[in-house]
Amino acid sequence: RDFKRMEVEDVDVDGEICVGLPRKRQVVVLEHSLHVVTPGDVITTDTGFMRGHGTYVEGETIKASVAGVVERVNKLICVRPVRTRYTGEIGDVVVGRIIEVGQRRWKVDTFSRLDSVLMLSSINLPGGILRRRSAEDELMMRSYFKEGDLISAEVQSVFSDVSLSLHTRSLKYGKLSQGCLVTVAPALVKRRKTHFHNLPCGASLILGNNGYIWIGPLAAEEQPITDASNEEMMETEMVTSHRDHEVIARLRNCVLALADQKLPLYDTTILYTYDASIGHSARDLVKPEVIEEITSHARQL
Repeated sequence: RDFKRMEVEDVDVDGEICVGLPRKRQVVVLEHSLHVVTPGDVITTDTGFMRGHGTYVEGETIKASVAGVVERVNKLICVRPVRTRYTGEIGDVVVGRIIEVGQRRWKVDTFSRLDSVLMLSSINLPGGILRRRSAEDELMMRSYFKEGDLISAEVQSVFSDVSLSLHTRSLKYGKLSQGCLVTVAPALVKRRKTHFHNLPCGASLILGNNGYIWIGPLAAEEQPITDASNEEMMETEMVTSHRDHEVIARLRNCVLALADQKLPLYDTTILYTYDASIGHSARDLVKPEVIEEITSHARQL
């Protein structure tokens, strides 16, 4: 009579319900570096752990409420969903697109639930001048960043509504040009100490924690820029060679191949995949059989 312990397996033609015992759920072992779970999977039966986001307690077990990757911080266990919007944390490196120029601020698309904000006081003025922003600076905002520009920035703070405040107060942040933007799931980008890489193949890589990845040529010798118009002139005069175009296209397809196989994205896996792809042309890297071959080395890491 204990129907709570039974699951409906099938209904036959005559309308009779066939019942059976529930299937045994998979127990995830927390000693390994990566565990993918589905809703209802038992994460642990140890009562010493605390449940976090994406989990629930049933009896003495902690189970997953969403499909994703199990993360453990000391005694706290949470599940990060594989498909979700970006949830920012202070210090994250992001790549975003300017979508609106407002009053003393820019609105930036960072693939989060709400648009992010970049304040006029949170950017570097041309020439690195440190002074209070004036009304003249507010009138020249479109000469710094305008709608459609791609930028790299850092998360400065998180508001109560989970929207993000960004800043570009460093020479490594700012406007991006002469490159390629690749969009992947944010959960695939592995958090590392640095997300800016100059790869030995001759390209620069910015792995945004928000799933926006920027691939561009290696930056030339930097010169001091004294005016916003001079900066725009230097960007338009930059010429990307045919070899740089080929390297960027190959790296782009390597990143998409890793994302297709749901493999973590960081500099080591991308370089392994790039080296394995040398025997194929860049356009062939989107074929399923080639994707399986070039990502085999990264899968063993």
